Amino acid sequence: MPRTITIEAVEKEIEQLTPGEQLKLIEKLAHRLSKAGSVIKKKLDWKQLYGLGKGLWNEDAQEYVNRLREERT
Repeated sequence: MPRTITIEAVEKEIEQLTPGEQLKLIEKLAHRLSKAGSVIKKKLDWKQLYGLGKGLWNEDAQEYVNRLREERT
């Protein structure tokens, strides 16, 4: 069975390093993450946005669009 390493255990090990070693570790981690392209992108669930604007306007959305189109002509 593989050994599980916790963040807390890693932090305790890092605390034993000198500030220079800690900085070098940060540089290595940053390089590894940028090289791997592992920038975390949060996916937006558009379904959660449904209805959020309801009640902000005093008119129906389609009526609003129609009115804007009429104003342009």
